[in-house]
Amino acid sequence: MIQYCMKKFKDIETPVFFPDATRAVLRTLDSKDIENTKTNGILVNTYHLYNEVGKRILKKHRGVKQFMNFSGGMISDSGGFQVMSLIKKSGMGKIIDEGAVFYPSRKKKIVFTPEKSIQFQFEIMPDMMVVLDDFTAADDTYEKAKETVERTIDWAKRSKREFEKQIKKREISTKDRPYLLAVVQGGKYQDLREYCAKELAEVGFDGFGYGGWPIDEQGNFDYESARTIADNTPDNYFLYGLGIGKPEEIVGMAKLGYNIFDCVLPTRDARHGRLYIYNADSIDKIDITSENFYSFYVPNKQKYAADTSKISEACDCLLCSSYSRSYLAHLFRIKDMSAMRLATIHNLRFYSILMEKIRESL
Repeated sequence: MIQYCMKKFKDIETPVFFPDATRAVLRTLDSKDIENTKTNGILVNTYHLYNEVGKRILKKHRGVKQFMNFSGGMISDSGGFQVMSLIKKSGMGKIIDEGAVFYPSRKKKIVFTPEKSIQFQFEIMPDMMVVLDDFTAADDTYEKAKETVERTIDWAKRSKREFEKQIKKREISTKDRPYLLAVVQGGKYQDLREYCAKELAEVGFDGFGYGGWPIDEQGNFDYESARTIADNTPDNYFLYGLGIGKPEEIVGMAKLGYNIFDCVLPTRDARHGRLYIYNADSIDKIDITSENFYSFYVPNKQKYAADTSKISEACDCLLCSSYSRSYLAHLFRIKDMSAMRLATIHNLRFYSILMEKIRESL
């Protein structure tokens, strides 16, 4: 049985959840809103910031934290997910051994190499960097999956070399350097997952990310791959559930030793009027070990039009402490931006409470 080891992310206790602020913003919120939900940090995306903000602007601000006036933790994703979403799924580019080739428009071409990804992440100045990887698609054959694994390992080695080169060039001390995390690919093929994890451990990183699509062919969460990665992880490594965000899956992964999570779910669901509610009368009575410890609340239903009660008794966010279900229903009906802001604040606080409860249980 895997023993969970408490590991700090800089000064932040883990397990921890970082919502996706892809373009250095959580839509409808400002940085103070994020901090007020007791959200410990955010994830930003290297490819999108490279394409839309650029090196010159980030240099002037000395990184994304100062750019957006955010004081929490920060992870920069490498652009590896865009290998799947923009290239393998949408056909807006191609994968070559040199790196990922993106075509964001007919007149623009970006060759995003492992080295270029690391170089730009140093301009972002995060607390953790993720190396560029080749996403194993869910329907890849064994031969195709093996190809993505070999390319992922090669790109990880190149990323590590560039990382060390930049550390030396910028004269960053061991104490102040960012963490560097590699991503384990291999899809549903457990021998490839094990091989990838062991090869990356030989290279030497600060942690492993659970890469690829985490849903099996039956539509269930793929805990087998998560366990394979955890079983082949050095004791002092971080374990990162990349893109994993359903509350029950986070709880399950934490039991396996995973201690970092990120996802778009809480913020995207909030904007679409889907709020997460603990099935409890107070924060103290939340039981994340019960099978159905939370449910969903959709505020714009007619039955809530005159409901003067709180959204949730087990939440202390701005929405739950200040406004009624009736008022939130009104805001969603008239499509006011404050509806999405308040709902997003609530969902982020739900997740920060979730992580508090997981840390207590571990």
